[in-house]
Amino acid sequence: MKIPYVDISAQYCSIKYEILKEVEDVLASGQVILGEVVNNFEESFAALCHTKYAVGVANGTDALMLSMKALGIGEGDEVLTVPNSFIATASSIVLVGAQPVFVDVGDDFNIDPDKIERAITSKTKAIIPVHLTGRPADLNPILNIANKYGLSVIEDAAQAARAEYEKQRVGSFGATGCFSFHPLKNFNAFGDGGAITTNDIKLYQKLLKLRNHGLRNRDECEFWGYNSRLDAIQAAILNVKLKYLEKWVNRRRKIAFIYQEQLKQLVHVPVDKPFEKAVYHTFIIQADDRDELQKYLAKKGVNTKIHYPIPIHLQNSAMGLGYKKGDFPHVEKQSLRILSIPVYPELSDEQIEYIINSIKAFYAG
Repeated sequence: MKIPYVDISAQYCSIKYEILKEVEDVLASGQVILGEVVNNFEESFAALCHTKYAVGVANGTDALMLSMKALGIGEGDEVLTVPNSFIATASSIVLVGAQPVFVDVGDDFNIDPDKIERAITSKTKAIIPVHLTGRPADLNPILNIANKYGLSVIEDAAQAARAEYEKQRVGSFGATGCFSFHPLKNFNAFGDGGAITTNDIKLYQKLLKLRNHGLRNRDECEFWGYNSRLDAIQAAILNVKLKYLEKWVNRRRKIAFIYQEQLKQLVHVPVDKPFEKAVYHTFIIQADDRDELQKYLAKKGVNTKIHYPIPIHLQNSAMGLGYKKGDFPHVEKQSLRILSIPVYPELSDEQIEYIINSIKAFYAG
């Protein structure tokens, strides 16, 4: 059996004609930049995230950058985040002129609240907790620390659309929530796209201008801005997919629960805490013999990934930040043990059983 790590075409085939109709309507309207379709999506996505506002942007990286710009973060400032995320979390900080300051993570792969305060300096302006793997970071202590030191919280929710913390949706806790709709995300477009959520009307109004060259209207530019608008075609596709997101998330969670029950005696599996509802953008197991297991599964036709094999603080791009191997022991240990196995909702029961049996066969020798 051949099982890809993701199968974007399978999802498309299930809603093909709905998507084609909406795309055709956008093309026929001639309104392909911003407009009613984007507005409708923004309203629906804000409602999904339990926020007052949402701003569609070109991608998740821009969502982070524009959030920092709107909050006045720039040259000479420091922003706390984690070194085990995708590179964009840190690069967005660098690209606004600030410096990323890393904090180690806990067993849930998310920022360890107990390690945050020791990283705060007079230059610290914000914390970017990443809801990695679609699992919410422990937000209450993070928000308490932020309030204590007067810091902004910017949620990196790129992998976590519809995830919940204390029965509240991620993206609704911080000054902003930043989402990516990259095709590999749990809520995805068929190209790049992103959104920023907020409950702050002043931030919302500023973000609307920042994403569109700083324009107040067609003829007046209030400040230097960016060209970072969510395409109307992608918004139309996302409007269709919104109707299915709950079903897809429930399927991901069902698959995750099966993995947890069947594999817990063989490898380390993630388990929801009582106060969280993960969406399992990725299902990451941990094993001391990770590399051998990955090779074995590949021979069995099961494609897997590692998210991520090289922590950000050990990347060449981060050399100037002054970190070294050993600075973040939890992240570094996890990077040697983590393995992402398929968890997309289109997986059949037969495929799930095959993946489980293949892992069991590896450990059976």
